[in-house]
Amino acid sequence: MTLDPALFSSAATWAALVLYLVCLALALWLAPWRRLLAARLTHVFFGATVLLMFLWQMDTQVQPGLDYHLLGLTAVTLILSWSFAVIAASLALLGVYINGGMAWEGFALNALVSGILPITLTQIALVLIRHYLPKQFFVYVLVNGFATAGLVGVAMGYMAAWLLVGSGAYTFAELSQTVLPFFPLMFLPEAMLNGWIMVILVAFRPEWVYSFSDEQYLKGK
Repeated sequence: MTLDPALFSSAATWAALVLYLVCLALALWLAPWRRLLAARLTHVFFGATVLLMFLWQMDTQVQPGLDYHLLGLTAVTLILSWSFAVIAASLALLGVYINGGMAWEGFALNALVSGILPITLTQIALVLIRHYLPKQFFVYVLVNGFATAGLVGVAMGYMAAWLLVGSGAYTFAELSQTVLPFFPLMFLPEAMLNGWIMVILVAFRPEWVYSFSDEQYLKGK
């Protein structure tokens, strides 16, 4: 999701900037840099960043002030961890803004809506699924990969709509007649994109996926 900063007050954009900088600083501090370098996975990090940048440039307008694009962040979070996913998403969005000549006032707002929020929801879902469901390969792929990605994509659509209503750009009645009924359709493409990425990686390159372990999900199952 990409929101037009012109639809929001300066107070809202400044609040988004402060919150984004706090989250980015936390991600930089918590990121396991030694693990990334020791495992020689920097190419995975930069590859994910570039793929996100290209994916996010393929957007379409669903409502004036609101553009839709696939997120792809559930897979990135499962592969890299919360902290590296936040950093990768920030770099990808930076590339989108530089390439597209977009208004920089909306960078932090869109970094939160299109980056940090879906990444955080994915991380929360990962923790809950590990706690309440069996640690099995198919649970990991179908629930963490497919289902979580689809639900996060739909949730971000409604979050963007809620922010537009809160900003006064639209009323709930207006959006309920135009875009809200179609947000559930976001589930399938988001789920398929992220789910198949995870299927391929855990099958052929499990060492690239920080949240997956052969010992936990395969051995003795």
